[in-house]
Amino acid sequence: VYQVFESVAKKYDVMNDSMTLGIHRVWKDIFVHKMNPSPGTLLLDVAGGTGDIAFRFINYVRSARERQLQRKLKNHQNLSWQEISKSYQEDQFKSLGDSQVVVCDINKEMLKVGKQKAEHLGYCEGLSWVLGNAEELPFDDDKFDVYTIAFGIRNVTRIDLALEEAYRVLKPGGRFLCLEFSRVSNPLLSRLYDLYSFQVIPVLGEVIAGDWKSYQYLVESIRRFPPQEEFKAMIEDAGFFKVDYQNLNSGIVAIHSGFKL
Repeated sequence: VYQVFESVAKKYDVMNDSMTLGIHRVWKDIFVHKMNPSPGTLLLDVAGGTGDIAFRFINYVRSARERQLQRKLKNHQNLSWQEISKSYQEDQFKSLGDSQVVVCDINKEMLKVGKQKAEHLGYCEGLSWVLGNAEELPFDDDKFDVYTIAFGIRNVTRIDLALEEAYRVLKPGGRFLCLEFSRVSNPLLSRLYDLYSFQVIPVLGEVIAGDWKSYQYLVESIRRFPPQEEFKAMIEDAGFFKVDYQNLNSGIVAIHSGFKL
């Protein structure tokens, strides 16, 4: 698995757009919207090397922070212009309101790509990158408000261990969120999806990334991943409560959610 992602890292974003016709961007937007982070949230994004979830998280929190600031200024109508200006500048200086996102990935090449993207897009505040294994996270207990993993958990060798680690590093009241390819509920769509997955995606991998085998593996890994109800039970077995899932595009992907109480 490590070799697969090391070989596809540089073409990962282009391939995601090609394989999903760009829809992965919408799925990730929905995922972060479901998270609904507020200023001050401490997020751990596992297997998030290219930064897609981290950057969306930062944008979302910045927008929430901006709305907070606008409300605050409206409530200070009687202040002088100098006082309003000073208050605004102080708040602007902390545009994330103490929020932080830690991106943890087992693959150095994926992290390298993510750091380059962050530099290019101007993301630096509240963002850090850590090399680490989802099955043995290098973090203390009860540390994070939210744990996310998007299109990564199916590539973990021991999913049960990864879920236990997610539970361990979350604070009481913390939330687990997973975005992953899942089982399509519509029989006709399922057949078309299989045809596309096995006949088209490896060809795209060869044409765009020069790598047939890695994308053949990715398709097979999707089919081996547990269906929605089975994965829900695994999350509950790890200790999470209020576990549910939301299917997107008839179950091509699903968002699973649970809480550490």
